[in-house]
Amino acid sequence: MGTALVYHEDMTATRLLWDDPECEIECPERLVAALDGLRQQGLEQRCLRLSAYKASEEELGLVHSQEYVALVRKTQTLDQGELQALSKQFDAVYFHPSTFHCARLAVGAALQLVDAVLTGTVQNGLALVRPPGHHSQRAAANGFCVFNNVAIAAKHAKQKYGLNRILIVDWDVHHGQGTQYIFSDDPSVLYFSWHRYEHGCFWPFLQESDADAVGQGQGRGFTVNLPWNQVGMGNADYLAAFLNVLLPLAFEFDPELVLVSAGFDSAIGDPEGQMQATPECFAHLTQLLQVLAGGRVCAVLEGGYHLESLAQSVCMMVQTLLGDSTPPLLGPMMPCQSALESIQRVRAAQAPHWTSLQQDVAPVLSPSTYSSEGRSLPLLSEDPTNEVAGDRLSPFLDRLALCPTPPVHTAVALTVPAATLALPPGVLHQEGSPLREETKAWVRPHESLFQDKALAALEKILYLLDGILDGQVNSGLAAMPALAAAATLGVIIQRCLSLGAQRLFCVALGQLDRPLDLADDGRILWLNITGEEAATQSMFHITTPLPGTTGGFLSCILGLVLPLAYGFQPDMVLVSLGPAHGLQDPHAALLTAMLRGPAGGRILALVEEDSIPHLVRTLARVLHGEAPPNLGPFLMASPKDIQALMYLKGKLEPQWKLLQVAAPLP
Repeated sequence: MGTALVYHEDMTATRLLWDDPECEIECPERLVAALDGLRQQGLEQRCLRLSAYKASEEELGLVHSQEYVALVRKTQTLDQGELQALSKQFDAVYFHPSTFHCARLAVGAALQLVDAVLTGTVQNGLALVRPPGHHSQRAAANGFCVFNNVAIAAKHAKQKYGLNRILIVDWDVHHGQGTQYIFSDDPSVLYFSWHRYEHGCFWPFLQESDADAVGQGQGRGFTVNLPWNQVGMGNADYLAAFLNVLLPLAFEFDPELVLVSAGFDSAIGDPEGQMQATPECFAHLTQLLQVLAGGRVCAVLEGGYHLESLAQSVCMMVQTLLGDSTPPLLGPMMPCQSALESIQRVRAAQAPHWTSLQQDVAPVLSPSTYSSEGRSLPLLSEDPTNEVAGDRLSPFLDRLALCPTPPVHTAVALTVPAATLALPPGVLHQEGSPLREETKAWVRPHESLFQDKALAALEKILYLLDGILDGQVNSGLAAMPALAAAATLGVIIQRCLSLGAQRLFCVALGQLDRPLDLADDGRILWLNITGEEAATQSMFHITTPLPGTTGGFLSCILGLVLPLAYGFQPDMVLVSLGPAHGLQDPHAALLTAMLRGPAGGRILALVEEDSIPHLVRTLARVLHGEAPPNLGPFLMASPKDIQALMYLKGKLEPQWKLLQVAAPLP
């Protein structure tokens, strides 16, 4: 349904009129840089462009008091001295004669985006706004924020559309205490914030920014704070926070809408955050959120004060909202000790309120299994020349040139007519193939299994595989010959390696054993999800039982499959639904959708040729960028499934650091 971009040029009008080193970084150039980046990359043109309207005072009143709205309205007529005097009554705030106008536009942009998504006009979108909003409280401006844009948008969605479950994800580097206060006793809004905290020594210096602040009354457990107690958090730390805190709670909460307080001062280069997460990381975080709420994601700009980092991060987010593949996530996937300690504390604080955190007790690692060299780059504060930031913030065009968008997003190679499948528009149904002789050569060791029909099916698969590996096709779905599934998978793997793939992640479900002729040399990570016992033949050959509940299945994906996939950093992912795979359609779709990220979208899903059309349609849709179907009610993992996962984590954590949840003992 597309992606909306909501903006109004008047939001650049407000600016600081006097000297104030604390406030000068919140400037109009922030919006100009973000919009210029979108235009230069051709992303604005691909969005549905909406011009923001001014929110009414009634809409502002969904969150703010009449007295406070009147106070801000009065700033339109104040002179500079009066504006400066009023600004000093608040913390880190400046007013301008255009503040009231701009702030109403910022709220209006957020509301317009929510309306567009919830009426089905678009699937998702971004509101580029200023002033930001997440620090603003019922009767007080705070931290550059005048009206709380996202909080008003959430109230609006509840009031106008009757929503009962809204997830707010605040990845700004500052704690959005305003949003927390507004929803602290409201169980219909799950508020998640990570933020630079440093044991309370970083702004806004609040005890309620710590992990043990979980909400009040009926809202206990619906405020989730993940405090970062040191600078330098990078891609692995952010990803670990999503996999071990946010996503388990989000799946259990089952939101109807996701609102993102999208602050990019948590990205590398920003003087406020001093963090190391690269712009690419925000593409991956966005894609992980898109599997929730039917893909209904509304992002609203908050902070971000390094103009190039801000522009690149915004572009990465919009590109992902549009359905493009995520670029590779660089650097070692090894969370640092401080991040693990924070994750451990927030899980402990939230466990009484969430079944998903009660169903597994994270093993505590010994110091010998932990490497303190968890950061992929020196801290910006350790690099006085700032050369590190300059290296990582290379020109955006050059970075995108390393991973161009393939001309075909999704292609299928099936043995049934495309007309019978009702595939999504834009999915290419591959009919022919020029690889008959090559295919015959590949199957010679298994010649008896590949007669005419099976040989033709494999030929189509190899042709599709070649298209993915040479960058002509992004993702694919293919039908394996029913009596030769294992042999087909073996040929596909060998073909990948022969064409230059260095790392191949194979997720095999059902009765599909690892081909015996494959070397265990680190090029192939084989994960078999079956009905059998958990086992680790090596760090690259793993077997886990197929969980029997939604909670167990989600724990398997978030606690095992994705940490392995991101840690391995594959060139390509193969997902094979073999004989007796046991997965329901929504589970297969979620697994496939979440594995689109680690290999930059290069994923080939394989099904048996007699698979029902509904499964084929569902997989084609998620590969093409649609959100997977809902899994249904959350049911706690069985003790057997918990035991299997904990056993595998204990065996694999020394090698695969992203599997760590608990910090090592001192």
